[in-house]
Amino acid sequence: MRQLRALEPDFWRAPSAHNTQPWTLTYGDGQAAVGWDPARALPISDPTGRDLRLSLGAFIECCLIVCADAGLPVAYRPDPGPLRVGFLYGAERPYQTPFTTADVRARGANRGEYHAGRLPDEVAGALAGTRRLPCRDLADLLHAADLHQFGDGEVTRELRAWLRLTRRHRRYFLDGLSDRALALTRLEALGLRASLALYPALRRLGLPRALAGASRGLLDYDGDVLVLVGPVEEEVETGRLLMRHWLTLSNLGYTTHPLSQIIDCPATRQELARRLGVADPRTLLHVARVGRPRAPATPSARLTDRQAPVRS
Repeated sequence: MRQLRALEPDFWRAPSAHNTQPWTLTYGDGQAAVGWDPARALPISDPTGRDLRLSLGAFIECCLIVCADAGLPVAYRPDPGPLRVGFLYGAERPYQTPFTTADVRARGANRGEYHAGRLPDEVAGALAGTRRLPCRDLADLLHAADLHQFGDGEVTRELRAWLRLTRRHRRYFLDGLSDRALALTRLEALGLRASLALYPALRRLGLPRALAGASRGLLDYDGDVLVLVGPVEEEVETGRLLMRHWLTLSNLGYTTHPLSQIIDCPATRQELARRLGVADPRTLLHVARVGRPRAPATPSARLTDRQAPVRS
């Protein structure tokens, strides 16, 4: 367990919605319970817990990869309970994986500009459970989803709570979405801060439309969007699969930009399912554009960079 604790900074490189880092590890006799902190969930924008469970799965996969690279024989056992999804425990041999700790450290989201170009068929075809669509085919759904998101005062308030748009923010180097992670210039970050601070007054004057308009051209290029489809009852395991997909893409020089708002909005989720020929819209579990970024992204802050969020 002491060896496991020492590896936590790399475990925490797993992705999570709004970079909330909801995971917890509770250590016991020869095992560690994988759970979550409800204060780091997103009850408004993620009411079903889909993104939470996907991030827990990604965290578990990161734990197993990092442990394997360190030579530690660790496995995972699902065992849902109160604020818990399962346990990491000592196994007979290390987890079998082609990925390393260096791969975990190198992976990251990139919300900046991408070079034009589609994924090679052999790359896209190797990503089990994903459907591929041209970026421009989803531009209308992204705009409609952004209008829905910014038009909802509670969702916008929750988003604002996780934004870190100035280095003076007390949690800038710990968690949340920073101006750098969002690829915002200083002026853009200042404008967004001011707009959200005045949201109640400006909402009736068309602020949601103005905020949604900022991403109108995001998908106006020759690129790809990947949609992950999977069983609703297996979201934790699907999160593990998603982590492996992201590491595969990262090792090939690609990066991703999550666009979960498309499946957070009921209307756009329904329409996306129709376009894909998917019978149950709930099985659309993740959406992201993918490609080669024009510039590297700034790594998101992690709690383990400054403190150790460990329960015992």
